[in-house]
Amino acid sequence: MTLRVAVTGASGRMGQAVARAVAAEPDAELVSLVARPGSSLVGTSAASVVGDKRCAIAISDTLDLQSTDIVIDFTLPESSLVTASACAAAGIPIVIGTTGFTAAEQAEMESTLAPVARCQAANFSMGVNLAYRLLSLAAKVMGAESDIEIHEAHHKHKIDAPSGTALAMGRAVADAMGHSLDDIARYDRSAKREVRDPGSIGFSVTRAGEIVGEHTVLFASEGEQLEITHKAGSRDAFANGAVRAAKFIASKPAGAYTMADVLGLS
Repeated sequence: MTLRVAVTGASGRMGQAVARAVAAEPDAELVSLVARPGSSLVGTSAASVVGDKRCAIAISDTLDLQSTDIVIDFTLPESSLVTASACAAAGIPIVIGTTGFTAAEQAEMESTLAPVARCQAANFSMGVNLAYRLLSLAAKVMGAESDIEIHEAHHKHKIDAPSGTALAMGRAVADAMGHSLDDIARYDRSAKREVRDPGSIGFSVTRAGEIVGEHTVLFASEGEQLEITHKAGSRDAFANGAVRAAKFIASKPAGAYTMADVLGLS
């Protein structure tokens, strides 16, 4: 059975990468591609985005769920909340790759999507999700004796900082050590001139050029250092993971699923 997929975020790089991944998937069909209102892409052929002349749909600024089995959303928090509400009302499962939600927005998202199956992740690549497991193990073994720093780098157009993936990595480390990331994260050290806060997790951010995504977590103890790094060479790893998640949850009962579920790591 062919999975009918609607993709939002056609104006963005990730949305376009996801659309291409859906179009290339033998068991899926791109039935709707949505760009933000006012985008120059609205009304144009989706074939220009996915690189497949056989794709006959036009890019729209309205999400049509009439002939859709699942939605993949990579946009902005305010847009994702609107899409989530429409999916919940229509009983359509959704994959969410949007990052940068406030705590209140995240709580609203979870409440809104309670009636449907959904998979939300800061990063859909297999490598990053395996890295979460490695980080948890490293934190349990070395965390108490180490200074922990997380550095991430992305292209100059990325708005949220630190990235959702960096924060997820920080949570994996903090959870393994029995702490809340909110209590031990340090995002800015410029306000005070003082030595490093013991037990904290420091974050640093680079926004430059066309960097797709790089994340490194450093565990530095007396006499040795361990670095766990993931580098993305293209957005295809994220897009393919999102499609894999869509295929996984499409027939699942209502509930929140993770990439650990998708990859069999739960």
